[in-house]
Amino acid sequence: MKSSQRICAATVLCVVALGLLLSGCNGIPTQGEKTAREQVKQVAAEYRPHDKKPALPVLTPESGLSNFLAYALLKHPNIEAAYYDWIASVQRITQARSFPDPQFTFQMDVQNAITSLMPGLMGNIPWPSKLRVGAAIAQAQSQAKYFAYKSAVLQTAFELKRVYYHHHFLFERIRVNQEILGLLDDMEKLARAQNEVGKGTLQDVLRTQIEADRLRTEITNLEDSHTSLMAEYKAALGMTPDDPFPPMPTHIEFTSLDVTSEQLLDTAFAQNQRLKGMESDIRAADAAIALARKSRLPDFSLGFMGDAKTDPTLYRFPGNPGTMTLPIWRDKIAAQIAEAQANKRAAEARLSAEQISLAVDFAQRTYQYREAMRNLELLNNQLLPKARQSLEVARSAYLAGQIDFFNLLDSERTLLALQLDKVEASTQREVVLAELSLIIQGMSPVSAAMGGGGSKMGASTATKKSGGSGM
Repeated sequence: MKSSQRICAATVLCVVALGLLLSGCNGIPTQGEKTAREQVKQVAAEYRPHDKKPALPVLTPESGLSNFLAYALLKHPNIEAAYYDWIASVQRITQARSFPDPQFTFQMDVQNAITSLMPGLMGNIPWPSKLRVGAAIAQAQSQAKYFAYKSAVLQTAFELKRVYYHHHFLFERIRVNQEILGLLDDMEKLARAQNEVGKGTLQDVLRTQIEADRLRTEITNLEDSHTSLMAEYKAALGMTPDDPFPPMPTHIEFTSLDVTSEQLLDTAFAQNQRLKGMESDIRAADAAIALARKSRLPDFSLGFMGDAKTDPTLYRFPGNPGTMTLPIWRDKIAAQIAEAQANKRAAEARLSAEQISLAVDFAQRTYQYREAMRNLELLNNQLLPKARQSLEVARSAYLAGQIDFFNLLDSERTLLALQLDKVEASTQREVVLAELSLIIQGMSPVSAAMGGGGSKMGASTATKKSGGSGM
């Protein structure tokens, strides 16, 4: 072969290498990678179609809870951050299973003239299956990120529900206080009428006015707290401080629960996203152990070069250039395996601890739900009807001079306390149901977000809230 032909062949080799560089190649995706990308495709179709934020629902005072939830889930930055963290982790699967980039090599010897001209290609080749195991680790880590994204969705939904029912609780308290304030106005007129006919004292009128002033201040404080509640409401919807205040719903939606506690607990263990994320951590640890054991096996570097100046053309393949790693440090390999095994045991222990915590949280919330239901039944069927009857009896007895004004006022305070207890119990029920939903899907609920461990109903509560002696 003539020198010009050999140089031409070298040029062709360079052009081929450059073409590979510019056009690029696609590797073979693993099954886990295909599954992860299909999962991304399904979620993105609803959450970020064409990688753009979809049109948000238009919120009005008549909008249902589902509209407010859809708005928050599409807009909230915490969900968006978790979503793109998950997307990034899926891209790492492709990186983990891909071969290292090949290298274009070029060697030239020059004395008085060019004596050798050797273009070529060289690449690092890991031991077979190392890339597959690395992709399995990345895929398991990606699943953990997916469950973190689902957890962010759940947490956002819970926060919105909490504020939603807190808003209802606030305005119901204002409504009840205003209703009792109207009742106090009637009692003041009654006390004045009794005083005018010599059956009562001015002190009765003053006591009514004191109680009314206390209630007016309470109403003012509750109305003032609406400002901070609106800030929480905007935050739960994912709005910035510069956004205008959204409309508040004019009606409340209550939740029905038609399954047993045992069925709910079974569902929690089957669907809990946090448990599934921890199971993904264990799978990642298993793959890491397999990869650590494969570190005993060598990796290779192989290349191909051709000398365009020799006649005939001199080819170097496969051993020159060519290298092989020598994994001789057995203590390092043993340490890598031991580290991976320890990580797996830690992941298994965390999963076990989370299962125990799930059962405890679930037992606490189901107790609080049953407590709220019992309290509501007691209030609706017994305490409130009796308190209203007691107030009417006390009013008649006061007009007849059979009791003093303290007893009449105490009956009013008892009715007020029980009405507030009903509002609190109904709100507690909804918040506990939201917390149960959170536990079932895999989040730890916000503790004591609404009323702590539950409200205790009855005359003792009325005494504590009113400062009186009870019914």
